Amino acid sequence: MNPYRPDMPSQYGGTTSVAMRNRVLRNTYLLLAVSMIPTVLGAWLGLATGITYALGSSPGLSAIVFLVGAFGMMFLIERNKNSSVGVALLLAFTFFMGIMLSRLVGFVMGMSNGTQLIMFAFGGTAAVFGVMASIASTSKRDFSGMQKFLFIGAVILILAALANIFLQMPALMLTISVMAIAIFSAFLLVDLQRIINGGETNYISATLSVYLSLYNIFSNLLALFGILGGDRE
Repeated sequence: MNPYRPDMPSQYGGTTSVAMRNRVLRNTYLLLAVSMIPTVLGAWLGLATGITYALGSSPGLSAIVFLVGAFGMMFLIERNKNSSVGVALLLAFTFFMGIMLSRLVGFVMGMSNGTQLIMFAFGGTAAVFGVMASIASTSKRDFSGMQKFLFIGAVILILAALANIFLQMPALMLTISVMAIAIFSAFLLVDLQRIINGGETNYISATLSVYLSLYNIFSNLLALFGILGGDRE
């Protein structure tokens, strides 16, 4: 994914045209909306079959499956982002991510107020998206300089999450969730500004970036609500 550059040259020569920026933004939002369908289907399949519960019996194996599957498919999406194969791979990726999300959804659904918590997480994610999109489209500030620090933060989060698989520390889990929401909200802002200003000319790459931020915001909000506000039946 290309770093944000306001004067990024387009494939037609010169600077990225307004028409191209609008087309990339429109296609990104459309594909993002479509990607929610396989995500929901994947979560439903995971709940119906208990796939992630089986993996949950071996946390280490579950982490390996998630990391290899997610990063492997992201690599393939980027390799095929200029063809329709990239769209198919992206939708397959969101289906896989839905399956991986199903264990958390099942945990929250087991609470008496589980449905309400899921709606709160969905609403919170939508609110974050709205705020970040508004800032990205109106602010004169260039947020691309945050990328290096956000990447470092994301790596630290992954390492902390892997460590907590074995440590099982509730306080660390809460800290990871709060930090993840903050970091991926900032990632969302950077990605949206890059797309809006023409720094990203491929809508498949753009959709992948935005989807990952929204997925992480939603899943960590849901985890927080489940831990702090869940009522066990």
